[in-house]
Amino acid sequence: MVWCAAVSAAAWAWLLLGRSFFWRTDVRLPPGREPRAWPAVTVVVPARDEAAVLPSSLPTLLAQDYPGPLRVVLVDDGSTDGTGALARGLGARRGGPPLTVSSPGDPPPGWTGKLWAVRHGMALARADGPRYLLLTDADIAHDPGSLRDLVAAAERGGYDLVSLMARLRVTSRWERLVVPAFVYFFAQLYPFRRVPRRGVRTAAAAGGCVLLRTAAAERAGVPEAIRHAVIDDVSLARAVKSSGGRIWLGLADRVHSVRPYPRLADLWSMVARSAYCQLRYHPLLLAGAVVGLVWAYLVPPVALVVGWAAGGASGVVSAVLGGCGWLVMTVTYVPVLRYYRQPLLLAPTLPFTALLYTAMTVDSAVRHHRGRGAAWKGRTYPRPGRLSGPRPEEG
Repeated sequence: MVWCAAVSAAAWAWLLLGRSFFWRTDVRLPPGREPRAWPAVTVVVPARDEAAVLPSSLPTLLAQDYPGPLRVVLVDDGSTDGTGALARGLGARRGGPPLTVSSPGDPPPGWTGKLWAVRHGMALARADGPRYLLLTDADIAHDPGSLRDLVAAAERGGYDLVSLMARLRVTSRWERLVVPAFVYFFAQLYPFRRVPRRGVRTAAAAGGCVLLRTAAAERAGVPEAIRHAVIDDVSLARAVKSSGGRIWLGLADRVHSVRPYPRLADLWSMVARSAYCQLRYHPLLLAGAVVGLVWAYLVPPVALVVGWAAGGASGVVSAVLGGCGWLVMTVTYVPVLRYYRQPLLLAPTLPFTALLYTAMTVDSAVRHHRGRGAAWKGRTYPRPGRLSGPRPEEG
């Protein structure tokens, strides 16, 4: 136990100082001068069975305070709840920029439904020749000046992709326990400060809010190049960065999700649908992820309790090392809790939340090997190798 605690404490010392300060929440869109001429933007919203959230999100796009040419394209991806008709009604009542509601039909083999919808929306956008595309999910609400801020940041910094991780809803008990940790773990995998650096492979985006330069999309061959991707936002960022584009990712102040996740089952499905895909469907990577999560997040509290109970010199050392690891873990979690305006008393519960995420990841692999694939909004995406036609690369 002493050696386990020592390795875990060393790992947390490295995470604290050697992982580009992933735990800090100060990577936000910087203020600056607005461009002299505002470029044209087309907003593309893929939507499948989103009637419950559209009344809270779509009007915020139609109310954008954007000085340049703006058009909104909502792609109804085979909805059965009247999403398309509701969107047309909201557009007629709210006014604002032109709204186009269209449907691409079912995706062909080799395409995920969302990316097929995005492709359809991008094809419609080409008629206007916009400089930028705003790819945003149907559950994302934008403050009136959010698009203005995104475009100004892209123009000022010369970025080809600017993405904001929308502030997710945190209201229910399970949302408080799971959602801030989701952002914490995401930042640990993809430290925001590394994303823009040239010569660094780290690339990521948050699919709910991505401002993409049209020329960069064409150069990277998206969405065709990532047509199979379940984790489409990260795949998009990788494609743009690997083609020589400049990308940026940060936390949002004026963009937030209105989708509720009131039950643990809802959050579980959100994570399990893509966790094994993140591990490239590889059993050894799954085993490594489980061992890493257990060693980093569960060993410190266990070492503290067991060492304290055992007593003796080795018990004291184990308890001290476990306590140090747990303390660093707790301290690094505090900024995310503050960002979500949650009680700091939740910080020491991170080991329990990590245990939940470990179980979700294992369940994702179980679903995969049972042949269910990744499922979302009534669509099931086959496992790699079961698609008809050429086998796509993994994202």
